[in-house]
Amino acid sequence: MPKKTQQPNHATHLPPDPTPNLALEPIAEKIMLWFAANKRSLPWRDTLDPYPIWLSEIILQQTRVAQGLPYWEQFMAAYPSITALAAAPEQEVLRHWQGLGYYSRARNLMRTAKAVAAQGWPNTYLGLQDLPGVGPYTAAAIGSFAFGLPVAVVDGNVMRVFTRLFGLEADVRLPATVQAVSQLANSLLTQHDPATYNQAIMEFGALHCTPAKPACPTCPVQAN
Repeated sequence: MPKKTQQPNHATHLPPDPTPNLALEPIAEKIMLWFAANKRSLPWRDTLDPYPIWLSEIILQQTRVAQGLPYWEQFMAAYPSITALAAAPEQEVLRHWQGLGYYSRARNLMRTAKAVAAQGWPNTYLGLQDLPGVGPYTAAAIGSFAFGLPVAVVDGNVMRVFTRLFGLEADVRLPATVQAVSQLANSLLTQHDPATYNQAIMEFGALHCTPAKPACPTCPVQAN
């Protein structure tokens, strides 16, 4: 194993007990209301079928929505089901993938398609992580969007929203910071509708609480 480098101690900047109180509980509701009024119309949001949801998540791992949407549409037209994708020749799939880069993702796409076509979709958080190319974030996204699993997603957008909202000054690359944000995100998770909660936080970070020039004056949780 490579030798670990000494990391600065940012423990004082992490919340001592990242659990919500009554003052914080409306945060999720406010952002979900914002989402209802501002969300983008994306085709994979109109289904509970894990196949188009999974396909969108894999394509968007390294690609912006505007660039990834045409590829998603192309794949869905060529392979309308996961069994169709599993039966496709690899070189044909790689041609459809051309322009998205990171061809390992396309090969993992094929491996997962073959596994699911043979055995069906796992419907647990840990089971989804056993699929090739599916890590904790992607498993949480598929699990909550398709199966209603109460697991919070933590991507770059979620990290940005929660570190700003809760004043976390620690390096976002540190595992301790990711863990703190994950605890916060899960503690505020709306159990009855985790899919909308997750999509709302992600969309809020993508469109409103942006990396540069966030729209703070009109932030729905500014009072919090």
